[in-house]
Amino acid sequence: MNTSIIPSGRIVYGMQLPVQSISSLYAEPWELAAGTDAMAAIAAKADSNGFFYLGVCDHTAIPKSRQSSMGTRWYDTVATLGYLAGITRNVRLLSHVYNLTHRHPLLTAKAFMTLDELSGGRAILGVGVGHLQEEFEFLGADFQTRGRDADEAIGLIRRAFEHEFPRHRGERWSVSDAGLAPRPRQPRIPIWVGGSSRAALGRAAEFGDGWLPQRAGRRGLGQDIAILTEKRSRFFADRPLDVGAITEPLYIGRPLWEIDGELLTGSPEFIAESLREFAALGANHLQVRFRNRSLAELLDQMQAFGSQVAPLLD
Repeated sequence: MNTSIIPSGRIVYGMQLPVQSISSLYAEPWELAAGTDAMAAIAAKADSNGFFYLGVCDHTAIPKSRQSSMGTRWYDTVATLGYLAGITRNVRLLSHVYNLTHRHPLLTAKAFMTLDELSGGRAILGVGVGHLQEEFEFLGADFQTRGRDADEAIGLIRRAFEHEFPRHRGERWSVSDAGLAPRPRQPRIPIWVGGSSRAALGRAAEFGDGWLPQRAGRRGLGQDIAILTEKRSRFFADRPLDVGAITEPLYIGRPLWEIDGELLTGSPEFIAESLREFAALGANHLQVRFRNRSLAELLDQMQAFGSQVAPLLD
């Protein structure tokens, strides 16, 4: 069974949607005052410049102790993806990543089946187990059993994607005679599993159609992919896995201001040559992020990447 949604031999690229969440770890200063209009402009640019996906991350309630680093503005994942579905035509719509055990699996299945139908078959369900214990407590979810519960949730969600009346009996959930429609447009909504821990790699290998790393850059990526590949061969030697990588922050050309931290910058040819190293490690989809000082500069960087860098990737 071919579970890959990426054409063989291709390297595709996507990005997290800026403005949707404001964290000091990655948000640019201008995003603080931006809103829906900025997100719509970014989505339009991604849609017309060959971006394979737009990713929307997921948190419901941020503990006050984390406010300084994470902020509290996180647009709801499914509502935002639904908005994007209505204003785009080509780009796929990815949750990066949806906290599985914050909701009943049937709620997740229903939301993404609906998103897939409304978007004409462009949904990708990216999933994770979550990391904020206080957030689990706010929502009445069990932090200690989140890994085991996530494994079971993926199985139930998959059955709901494949069968209108899924049947499931597990440690946490039991379901029978519960009908879910509208049915998804895609024959198989991809489930991409996020995380770079050994447990996450095992979960992606056993239950996923793809993998979304947690760490950016190249350090350790080759080892992670080797572990993932070996584990995958134990379960589904005949099913390809779409393997992701998160690039360093990019700037095409030379920035006219001093930028702190790691940065990949230079000519389109130089950047493409560097990014092809991710493919050599085994990745076939790249998540890119651009350093910028304004919405206009971000849109210019996206345009330059799509028109000048992307044609040189494959």
